[in-house]
Amino acid sequence: MATFIVLLGPPGVGKGTQAKVLADMTKFAHVSSGDIFRENLKNQTELGKVAKSYMDKGELVPDDVTIRMIRDRISHPDCGSGVILDGFPRTPAQADALEKMLSEFNGHVDAVPYITATEDILIERIGGRWSCRAQGHIYHQKFSPPKQAGVCDVDGSELFQRDDDKVETVAKRIHVYLEQTIPLVDYYRGKGKLFEIDGTQAVEQVTEKLLAALKR
Repeated sequence: MATFIVLLGPPGVGKGTQAKVLADMTKFAHVSSGDIFRENLKNQTELGKVAKSYMDKGELVPDDVTIRMIRDRISHPDCGSGVILDGFPRTPAQADALEKMLSEFNGHVDAVPYITATEDILIERIGGRWSCRAQGHIYHQKFSPPKQAGVCDVDGSELFQRDDDKVETVAKRIHVYLEQTIPLVDYYRGKGKLFEIDGTQAVEQVTEKLLAALKR
Protein backbone atom coordinates (compact mmCIF):
# COMPACT_ATOMS: atom_id res chain seq x y z
CA MET A 1 0.00 0.00 0.00
CA ALA A 2 1.33 3.45 -0.92
CA THR A 3 2.12 6.08 1.71
CA PHE A 4 0.45 9.47 1.25
CA ILE A 5 1.97 12.57 2.85
CA VAL A 6 0.48 16.07 2.76
CA LEU A 7 3.21 18.69 3.15
CA LEU A 8 2.11 22.07 4.53
CA GLY A 9 4.00 25.33 4.97
CA PRO A 10 3.70 29.04 4.13
CA PRO A 11 5.56 30.79 1.27
CA GLY A 12 9.28 31.13 2.02
CA VAL A 13 9.46 28.31 4.57
CA GLY A 14 11.35 25.96 2.22
CA LYS A 15 8.52 23.52 1.57
CA GLY A 16 9.44 23.02 -2.11
CA THR A 17 13.06 22.32 -1.22
CA GLN A 18 12.08 19.80 1.45
CA ALA A 19 9.57 18.09 -0.86
CA LYS A 20 12.31 17.48 -3.44
CA VAL A 21 14.82 16.26 -0.83
CA LEU A 22 12.24 13.94 0.76
CA ALA A 23 11.24 12.57 -2.65
CA ASP A 24 14.90 11.78 -3.43
CA MET A 25 15.47 10.10 -0.07
CA THR A 26 12.21 8.12 0.18
CA LYS A 27 11.70 7.48 -3.57
CA PHE A 28 8.14 8.78 -3.14
CA ALA A 29 6.74 10.89 -6.00
CA HIS A 30 6.60 14.66 -5.40
CA VAL A 31 3.15 15.65 -6.65
CA SER A 32 2.72 19.43 -6.81
CA SER A 33 -0.78 20.65 -7.62
CA GLY A 34 0.76 23.70 -9.34
CA ASP A 35 2.88 21.47 -11.61
CA ILE A 36 -0.14 19.29 -12.43
CA PHE A 37 -2.18 22.34 -13.43
CA ARG A 38 0.61 23.73 -15.61
CA GLU A 39 1.15 20.34 -17.27
CA ASN A 40 -2.55 19.86 -18.06
CA LEU A 41 -2.90 23.41 -19.40
CA LYS A 42 0.29 23.15 -21.48
CA ASN A 43 -0.66 19.77 -22.98
CA GLN A 44 -4.28 20.86 -23.47
CA THR A 45 -5.63 17.69 -21.89
CA GLU A 46 -9.40 17.31 -21.43
CA LEU A 47 -9.02 18.26 -17.77
CA GLY A 48 -6.75 21.15 -18.73
CA LYS A 49 -9.41 22.50 -21.10
CA VAL A 50 -12.06 22.23 -18.37
CA ALA A 51 -9.81 24.06 -15.89
CA LYS A 52 -9.02 26.76 -18.47
CA SER A 53 -12.71 27.39 -19.11
CA TYR A 54 -13.09 28.44 -15.46
CA MET A 55 -9.81 30.37 -15.34
CA ASP A 56 -10.74 32.34 -18.48
CA LYS A 57 -13.87 33.53 -16.67
CA GLY A 58 -11.78 34.51 -13.63
CA GLU A 59 -13.39 31.75 -11.55
CA LEU A 60 -11.77 29.22 -9.23
CA VAL A 61 -11.31 25.75 -10.68
CA PRO A 62 -13.79 23.45 -8.85
CA ASP A 63 -12.36 20.96 -6.36
CA ASP A 64 -13.64 17.97 -8.33
CA VAL A 65 -11.57 19.01 -11.38
CA THR A 66 -8.41 19.34 -9.26
CA ILE A 67 -9.13 15.98 -7.59
CA ARG A 68 -9.50 14.34 -11.01
CA MET A 69 -6.11 15.76 -12.06
CA ILE A 70 -4.51 14.40 -8.87
CA ARG A 71 -6.23 11.02 -9.29
CA ASP A 72 -4.82 10.80 -12.81
CA ARG A 73 -1.31 11.74 -11.59
CA ILE A 74 -1.14 9.29 -8.69
CA SER A 75 -2.28 6.44 -10.93
CA HIS A 76 1.15 6.64 -12.64
CA PRO A 77 3.68 3.88 -11.80
CA ASP A 78 6.14 6.25 -10.05
CA CYS A 79 3.53 6.81 -7.31
CA GLY A 80 3.35 3.13 -6.42
CA SER A 81 5.30 3.27 -3.14
CA GLY A 82 4.30 6.73 -1.95
CA VAL A 83 3.32 10.32 -2.74
CA ILE A 84 4.26 13.67 -1.23
CA LEU A 85 1.36 16.03 -1.95
CA ASP A 86 2.38 19.68 -2.21
CA GLY A 87 -0.19 22.47 -2.63
CA PHE A 88 -3.32 20.36 -2.13
CA PRO A 89 -5.53 20.18 -0.12
CA ARG A 90 -5.98 23.80 1.00
CA THR A 91 -9.29 23.48 2.87
CA PRO A 92 -11.02 20.87 5.07
CA ALA A 93 -13.55 20.26 2.24
CA GLN A 94 -10.69 19.48 -0.14
CA ALA A 95 -9.12 17.25 2.53
CA ASP A 96 -12.38 15.26 2.77
CA ALA A 97 -12.51 14.95 -1.03
CA LEU A 98 -8.87 13.82 -1.10
CA GLU A 99 -9.49 11.16 1.57
CA LYS A 100 -12.46 9.82 -0.39
CA MET A 101 -10.39 9.68 -3.59
CA LEU A 102 -7.40 7.99 -1.88
CA SER A 103 -9.72 5.25 -0.60
CA GLU A 104 -10.06 4.20 -4.28
CA PHE A 105 -6.32 3.40 -4.10
CA ASN A 106 -6.82 1.58 -0.77
CA GLY A 107 -4.92 4.41 0.89
CA HIS A 108 -5.33 7.46 3.12
CA VAL A 109 -3.30 10.44 4.28
CA ASP A 110 -0.71 8.95 6.62
CA ALA A 111 1.08 12.06 7.89
CA VAL A 112 0.90 15.85 7.58
CA PRO A 113 4.22 17.64 8.27
CA TYR A 114 3.63 21.37 8.82
CA ILE A 115 6.82 23.42 8.41
CA THR A 116 6.52 26.71 10.30
CA ALA A 117 8.36 30.00 10.71
CA THR A 118 7.42 33.42 12.05
CA GLU A 119 6.01 35.99 9.63
CA ASP A 120 9.01 38.34 9.93
CA ILE A 121 11.46 35.54 9.02
CA LEU A 122 9.35 34.53 6.01
CA ILE A 123 9.19 38.15 4.82
CA GLU A 124 12.95 38.51 5.22
CA ARG A 125 13.57 35.32 3.21
CA ILE A 126 11.33 36.16 0.26
CA GLY A 127 11.47 39.96 0.41
CA GLY A 128 15.24 39.91 -0.10
CA ARG A 129 15.14 37.99 -3.40
CA TRP A 130 16.42 39.63 -6.59
CA SER A 131 16.58 38.16 -10.11
CA CYS A 132 18.74 39.01 -13.11
CA ARG A 133 16.95 40.26 -16.23
CA ALA A 134 18.92 38.14 -18.70
CA GLN A 135 18.55 34.60 -17.36
CA GLY A 136 16.72 34.84 -14.04
CA HIS A 137 19.67 33.98 -11.76
CA ILE A 138 18.49 34.39 -8.17
CA TYR A 139 20.23 36.40 -5.43
CA HIS A 140 19.34 37.38 -1.91
CA GLN A 141 20.44 40.67 -0.41
CA LYS A 142 21.30 38.98 2.91
CA PHE A 143 21.98 35.27 2.26
CA SER A 144 23.52 35.28 -1.24
CA PRO A 145 24.22 38.86 -2.39
CA PRO A 146 25.89 39.62 -5.75
CA LYS A 147 29.54 40.73 -5.72
CA GLN A 148 28.45 44.09 -7.10
CA ALA A 149 25.14 45.55 -5.93
CA GLY A 150 22.47 45.45 -8.62
CA VAL A 151 24.55 43.43 -11.10
CA CYS A 152 24.42 39.68 -11.88
CA ASP A 153 27.71 37.86 -11.18
CA VAL A 154 27.13 35.47 -14.12
CA ASP A 155 26.09 37.65 -17.05
CA GLY A 156 26.44 41.24 -15.81
CA SER A 157 22.77 42.06 -16.40
CA GLU A 158 20.69 44.28 -14.13
CA LEU A 159 19.09 42.75 -11.04
CA PHE A 160 15.44 43.52 -10.37
CA GLN A 161 12.82 42.50 -7.83
CA ARG A 162 9.73 40.69 -9.09
CA ASP A 163 6.40 42.05 -7.85
CA ASP A 164 5.81 38.71 -6.07
CA ASP A 165 9.03 39.23 -4.08
CA LYS A 166 8.31 42.78 -2.87
CA VAL A 167 7.81 43.04 0.88
CA GLU A 168 4.22 44.31 0.76
CA THR A 169 3.19 41.54 -1.68
CA VAL A 170 5.02 38.88 0.35
CA ALA A 171 3.33 40.01 3.58
CA LYS A 172 -0.08 39.73 1.92
CA ARG A 173 0.68 36.27 0.44
CA ILE A 174 1.78 34.97 3.85
CA HIS A 175 -1.22 36.47 5.62
CA VAL A 176 -3.65 34.95 3.08
CA TYR A 177 -1.93 31.54 3.31
CA LEU A 178 -2.01 31.44 7.11
CA GLU A 179 -5.62 32.63 7.24
CA GLN A 180 -6.73 29.99 4.73
CA THR A 181 -4.64 27.19 6.21
CA ILE A 182 -5.58 27.46 9.91
CA PRO A 183 -8.80 25.41 9.42
CA LEU A 184 -6.82 22.73 7.52
CA VAL A 185 -4.14 22.62 10.21
CA ASP A 186 -6.86 22.20 12.86
CA TYR A 187 -8.54 19.51 10.71
CA TYR A 188 -5.41 17.34 10.51
CA ARG A 189 -4.41 18.06 14.10
CA GLY A 190 -7.83 16.78 15.17
CA LYS A 191 -7.14 13.55 13.28
CA GLY A 192 -3.76 13.15 15.01
CA LYS A 193 -1.85 13.32 11.72
CA LEU A 194 -0.24 16.77 11.98
CA PHE A 195 3.24 17.40 13.30
CA GLU A 196 4.90 20.80 13.32
CA ILE A 197 8.54 21.31 12.36
CA ASP A 198 10.52 24.48 12.95
CA GLY A 199 11.43 25.77 9.49
CA THR A 200 13.94 28.32 10.81
CA GLN A 201 16.55 25.57 11.26
CA ALA A 202 19.14 24.66 8.63
CA VAL A 203 17.77 22.76 5.61
CA GLU A 204 19.53 19.54 6.72
CA GLN A 205 18.05 19.79 10.24
CA VAL A 206 14.53 20.27 8.87
CA THR A 207 15.01 17.21 6.62
CA GLU A 208 16.26 15.19 9.58
CA LYS A 209 13.20 16.14 11.68
CA LEU A 210 10.86 15.34 8.77
CA LEU A 211 12.36 11.88 8.27
CA ALA A 212 12.28 11.15 12.02
CA ALA A 213 8.62 12.19 12.21
CA LEU A 214 7.67 10.09 9.18
CA LYS A 215 9.36 7.03 10.69
CA ARG A 216 7.16 7.43 13.77
